[in-house]
Amino acid sequence: MWIADGWKDYEVIDTSGKEKLERWGDYLLIRPDPQVLWNTERKHYGWKKPNAHYHRSAKGGGEWEFFNLPKEWEISYKSLTFHLQPFSFKHTGLFPEQAANWDWFSELIKKRREEKPGEPVKVLNLFAYTGGATLAAAAAGASVTHVDASKGMVHWAKENAAASGLADAPIRYIVDDCRKFVEREIRRGNRYDAVIMDPPSYGRGPNDEVWKIEDAIYDLVKLCADVLSDDPLFFLINSYTTGLQPAMMAYIAGLILTPRFGGTVQGDEIGLPVTSTGLTLPCGAACRWFR
Repeated sequence: MWIADGWKDYEVIDTSGKEKLERWGDYLLIRPDPQVLWNTERKHYGWKKPNAHYHRSAKGGGEWEFFNLPKEWEISYKSLTFHLQPFSFKHTGLFPEQAANWDWFSELIKKRREEKPGEPVKVLNLFAYTGGATLAAAAAGASVTHVDASKGMVHWAKENAAASGLADAPIRYIVDDCRKFVEREIRRGNRYDAVIMDPPSYGRGPNDEVWKIEDAIYDLVKLCADVLSDDPLFFLINSYTTGLQPAMMAYIAGLILTPRFGGTVQGDEIGLPVTSTGLTLPCGAACRWFR
């Protein structure tokens, strides 16, 4: 498992009964987590006195219960700073487990920049959300194209960039359907040295067509292979879909990318350490292809 264990402003304090107790900077949150199948004694005071608690509804969805939490606050990871706020479906605007991937590809970017100092490393970040991967890549020295269909998420990413001292970094922000954007880039002849993608499990396209990651992921990876440069650096696929195992994503990447570019494919879970127990909480899956 790839573990995001470099955080200082964030931690999973404890887990029990399909919930996790987290510290986000100075604030304690309780949020649901379907991976937590055990019921252990809740000894930490934060279980009784959190700053906010997201309650899952038996009918689906849920709602926040607030005690003493600001509407917005921020936390940092190394040189990066992120604005946070609680919003629908339990999220805060950041997935801390992704720091395991940020550290991995940041080293690849830095090494490429050292080997070829006069050449930019062009990264395409699809379904880019609030910009965690975008900022990590930019801080490592890459030029990043950040694509998300949500105007609000792109604006949030720009705020995170400014907070991280990256307002003037070579980041191009695009509000667009990711697949259609890639198709246009291929027609334009634009190429990238790396692709990062974190596609949703389920959604609807620009023409209200249904998107299911299990049905769409192979064709999407195959399409994105055509936007890679002749000497690509890496290709990262993230998934939070239970049925899409890391071995399956690695097999897809291996079928599409390895015959064309060579390189190595790895697939594994990503996780976060739990302070009270020493266990690692699985938080999703990732597939990494690299030269």
